[in-house]
Amino acid sequence: MNRIVAGAACLNQVPLDWEGNCRRAIAAVGEARELGVGFLCLPELALTGYGCEDMFLSPEVGERSMRSLNCLAKECSGIVVAVGLPLWYESSVYNVVALIADGNVLGFVAKQNLAGDGLHYEPRWFKPWSEGDVGTINFEGETLPVGDLFFEVGGVRIGFEICEDAWVANRPGTRLAQRGVDLIFNPSASHFAFGKQLVRERFVLEGSRAFACGYVYANLLGNEAGRVIYDGGTVIAAGGEYVAEGKRFSFHDHIVTAATIDLNLTRMHQARQVSHRPVVGASDSLEVKVDFLPQWKGAVTTPMSEVSNVADPKEEEFSRVMALGLFDYLRKSYSGGFVISLSGGADSAAIAVLVKLMADLGNQELGEKMFRDRLEHICFDDRPMMEQLLACVYQSTRNSSKTTRDAAEAVAKAIGASYQEWDVDELVEGYRSMVEKGIGRDLNWDDDDIALQNIQARVRAPGVWMLTNIRNALLLSTSNRSEAAVGYATMDGDTSGGLSPISGIDKAFLRDWLCWMEKEGSAPDIATIPELEVINVQAPTAELRPSEEGQTDETDLMPYTILDAIEKLAIRDKKLPVEVWELMCESQSDFDKEQLRNWVAKFFRLWSRTQWKRERYAPGFHVDDKNLDPKTWCRFPILSGGFQSELAELESRPISS
Repeated sequence: MNRIVAGAACLNQVPLDWEGNCRRAIAAVGEARELGVGFLCLPELALTGYGCEDMFLSPEVGERSMRSLNCLAKECSGIVVAVGLPLWYESSVYNVVALIADGNVLGFVAKQNLAGDGLHYEPRWFKPWSEGDVGTINFEGETLPVGDLFFEVGGVRIGFEICEDAWVANRPGTRLAQRGVDLIFNPSASHFAFGKQLVRERFVLEGSRAFACGYVYANLLGNEAGRVIYDGGTVIAAGGEYVAEGKRFSFHDHIVTAATIDLNLTRMHQARQVSHRPVVGASDSLEVKVDFLPQWKGAVTTPMSEVSNVADPKEEEFSRVMALGLFDYLRKSYSGGFVISLSGGADSAAIAVLVKLMADLGNQELGEKMFRDRLEHICFDDRPMMEQLLACVYQSTRNSSKTTRDAAEAVAKAIGASYQEWDVDELVEGYRSMVEKGIGRDLNWDDDDIALQNIQARVRAPGVWMLTNIRNALLLSTSNRSEAAVGYATMDGDTSGGLSPISGIDKAFLRDWLCWMEKEGSAPDIATIPELEVINVQAPTAELRPSEEGQTDETDLMPYTILDAIEKLAIRDKKLPVEVWELMCESQSDFDKEQLRNWVAKFFRLWSRTQWKRERYAPGFHVDDKNLDPKTWCRFPILSGGFQSELAELESRPISS
């Protein structure tokens, strides 16, 4: 046979959901079979979920994984399927892919390069497999090979690069090409980050060209375990050309992408490559052969996406990934909806709009009935859906303005959310009076500025938590990444919540995105919200000081564009204060060098003394590969000298003209 139909499936899985994960994998296999797919790749660790964390070290998890594999294999008659799972071997755990042919498990390929940077901790749980090594294990009474394997199924040679294997310089694909493989399967669990799909597409395309084969990339989908969102984005290429690409950010449980690959054509490409050096006379211990070949059912190809190979606007990627993340978090946490303390400012308005996008995009793709069915734990009634999914509360004090009050109401009404206004000034004054009596003096803004600001933010938390409990909902915290970097947030005030969706997003981008949502959007499914003008014309302010002081965030801190630029140099690039200042002087020549030095010093001092705040943030979404989350990304000591010697050096540097 010179042509085959290859397929890749993305799956929306749940860690340790044995029945559900297997059911979704079986459904993907069934759809692939109906499409005529003969060779199907499922994602990395699909049977357990990628986000099992330390439970990967449980022997019982290993045993349950093998039972799930046996269950899946029985549903794979007439098709070749690759699926990821953890495997216990010689008292160690390996990240492996099992290959199933016509219902029989043929063997296990083990991952050789483990992801251990950023939010990845694979070396904590798994051992890397050594190149060229093969062992055996017992599975359902049969002795099967495990290790650095490739397979020949009905004359079609199949090899594997498992996620990180394809991101390293010494890719296994180089050695697989020397063995003349026809297909390379890449089962992955590759989290979303802005612009990352283009990187994936490039290594798939280059792999198919350099290795002269068909290359099939499968990925997870959705918010699997809380912080990480997978965008799907399956890709199939052959001989250096794209042949199919799957939908990203889908609200479905699985998406199957299929393509016809001409093996004679890819084999010809391999034969004509001057650089191709086949392995001759090598041991056959790495090869597993079976005679089964799936039945040919005709040419099937999933149409390429219209935006394939073109970077999606960052604003659109943000809209879609956050909508999907919120939807999965809502249904997988069995929450009855969301609650937001809507301040009339950019952060809370952005989160409210994202909930609206969740409902809009989900209903557009699934239809209203299926959307409601997927949220079966919510007892919807005849009221408009957004009223039931989102409750917003504006909580005023004497320092609140009519501008923010009107803005909060306008945004809530524009998106159709339930809306209330509470006056909490009496509660603030009650706490102030109680403390003044306790300490024997009156509080004043000259001596007690921070205390008087914070009590206003904190007094808003109990009531909104109470409303959240009444609605059996999830309170969304409204702090962003720029605030987290310098601790410009009140603990147990605006940080209150069970989920902090925008804690990984900088304030400058959020403001740009809100303008995009006001004026542009993305037709036809992301509609503009003109009412956001009332948010976008404001200068960001906490509104915690008396109104005559004209408090703004950037007056308290520094311009957000400057703050974000310093954060990238200091935290992402690990530069020390003097070098950060020097680089800022080069890139921000419109600003006075002494002013830049003061801002750099202020950033480092605030960063160092507020790590404890970042440790206490509610879980947030990882959508940017420069996150500040100390639990999964950016480690920093809670107690530290805080760059004191480096700051002293910075402040002693003369200012040159």
